[in-house]
Order: sequence, then C-alpha cells, then structure tokens
Amino acid sequence: MRIGVFGAGGMAEALGGQWTAAGHEVMVAARDRAKAAKISARVGTWAETARASDVILLAVPAASVAEVVAAAGDLAGKTLIDCTNAVAPGAVLTVPDQAARIALAAKDAHVVKAFNLCPVEVWRMTPPVFGGRPLAVPLCGSPEAVATVSELVRDLGCTPLAAGGLDRAELMEATMAFMVGLWFDGHDAQACFPPLPV
Repeated sequence: MRIGVFGAGGMAEALGGQWTAAGHEVMVAARDRAKAAKISARVGTWAETARASDVILLAVPAASVAEVVAAAGDLAGKTLIDCTNAVAPGAVLTVPDQAARIALAAKDAHVVKAFNLCPVEVWRMTPPVFGGRPLAVPLCGSPEAVATVSELVRDLGCTPLAAGGLDRAELMEATMAFMVGLWFDGHDAQACFPPLPV
C-alpha cells in the first residue's frame, strides 16, 4: 500500500516505521525534512505526499491540522487516518470533535479515527501484546475506509475493531482524555474494562 505520513514526531516515526518494515511504500511530509528523512527515504511536500499516497496518516499537532490539510490540496478519495488528540494539560479536550472538523476540512477524503488511544511507546512494540492478547484498535469511519485501515492495524500485529461511523469518533476522543487523566493520576485504567463474564 502507498502510505503518506504527515508529520515526523513520535507517532509518525513509530507507525510509519512499522509499516515500512511490513513492506509498504511510505512517503513522509513534515516541516522538519531531516526528521522526515529518518522515517523514510521518500520525503516530499504535503501536496506531493498526498498525491503519491492512497492512505495518509495525519500525525501532526492538533493545532496544525487545518494548515496541513489545506497545504495538502486535493484529498478526494484518499483514506485519511486521524490519530491526533486535541488535548491540553490536565487531560482536557480543547476540540471535542476533532475528527469531524478534519472531515469538513478534507472534503471528499475518507476520514478514519484510529491509533489515538495509546501513547507512542505502544506503537513501537513489535507486536503490542498485553497479557497474551494482541492490542485491539478501534476504528471509526465508513465501512470501506475502516476495511482499508484494518489491514494496516493487522500489519502491526493488532486486532482491528470496527467501532462505527465517524460520528462515533467524538466518543473515542473523549475516552482518550478520560483514560489519560486516570493514567496521569496513577490509576490502572485498564482495570476499568474487564472482559465480560462467561
């Protein structure tokens, strides 16, 4: 698959690196071209990377999203993975409907909210397995786009979970803020979600 990565921070490096290792063709666009070159030998502008890619990981700071999407140009027909979190210190959401806003800005792109619930250290694991179970990755978006991103989730050794349409992404964003708040307070957030009794 031809994957574009917008950004060169931790999430871009971790996910882009994993997908490169899985045999995908990865191209990176970032303000810092030197950092981008550490993720992939193929580096381009936002627009060049968008044109060369079928799927794009949006891994830039939340405050930069609108500017980057505008600079990318025509994203029609592209699958755009939103892993951003618009969150301020204290685990407070600054934009409670980030994915929906991205979908409005990236007209005719197929936005999927994914990979926003775990810190970058998890995405560097090969594979992310906890207690003998592969990490489950919820995906919110259209069925076709979710099916595409599900392939990339499996390439990480994770289990994709179709979690509904993009309208459900706002719930995932709120869940992230809630869980991060618990983690920062020293609580075992995973204990909040035990398996169902059989």
